[in-house]
Amino acid sequence: MGLSLRLLFARVFVLTQLIHGALCWGKEGHYAVCKIAEGYFEEETVAAVKKLLPESAEGDLASVCSWPDEIKHHWQWRWTSPLHYVDTPDYRCNYEYCRDCHDTHKHQDRCVTGAIFNYTMQLMSASKNTRNIVHYNLTEALMFLSHYIGDVHQPLHVGFLGDEGGNTITVRWYRRKTNLHHVWDNMIIESALKTYYNKSLPLMIQALQTNLTHGWSNDVPAWESCQLNQTACPNPYASESINLACKYAYRNATPGTTLGDDYFLSRLPIVEKRLAQGGIRLAATLNRIFSSKPKFAKA
Repeated sequence: MGLSLRLLFARVFVLTQLIHGALCWGKEGHYAVCKIAEGYFEEETVAAVKKLLPESAEGDLASVCSWPDEIKHHWQWRWTSPLHYVDTPDYRCNYEYCRDCHDTHKHQDRCVTGAIFNYTMQLMSASKNTRNIVHYNLTEALMFLSHYIGDVHQPLHVGFLGDEGGNTITVRWYRRKTNLHHVWDNMIIESALKTYYNKSLPLMIQALQTNLTHGWSNDVPAWESCQLNQTACPNPYASESINLACKYAYRNATPGTTLGDDYFLSRLPIVEKRLAQGGIRLAATLNRIFSSKPKFAKA
């Protein structure tokens, strides 16, 4: 990557860190998704990802997986804001690409699932035909794709249009006033880190990796597969998320509700499983893009 682009990344990162303290699916959640994915990369995928990453990442995809959140409020990147989510009709509890994937101006394909298809296409076309590389910024495509596959697994990133995925539902998380979307982006993970993992994100990731090796091992092949030999298949992930949003995120979380132990303990397993699924599916997608092998091995 050229020096000017690296300087732009650095400047934008510093600026956004000064202006915006809070990040989405928390920075911890996105880091966990990408760190899990790294353990399931094929050798060809490892080489391709390292080649595309900015030098500041030092070969670690997880270190830049929150980059799309860090830049989306900057004026140069505001066009990316609708790409982090897809809203569905209120109380319908189902997702349909043609109906739901548009921005507030009804521009089609401008949503998280559309973005996943787009950046997959960019990386695929470049990997198949080197002449296309000049048409896309593949470093950005990799970071956007990795981030958005994480986003689509957060249930309230596929929430209701009327409450903006829980953003307008004011609740209390124990004693803290917040909104329901932020609970699912950040607070469930933060509380889990404090309660079970001695505030250590690596310990939490290790626990998720252990579950993938044992408790969820029989589910992994289904998680990583795509129907009809597609390279990316975000539509089923979005359908899962709105279903989970209706069953778990919105339930017992009306405006003004105080959410405590009952909500936390019953929703944490959902969050942990979605982080694991996001990691497995990110790895599977990147392996299909970059690797010639039909299946990939576990770490």
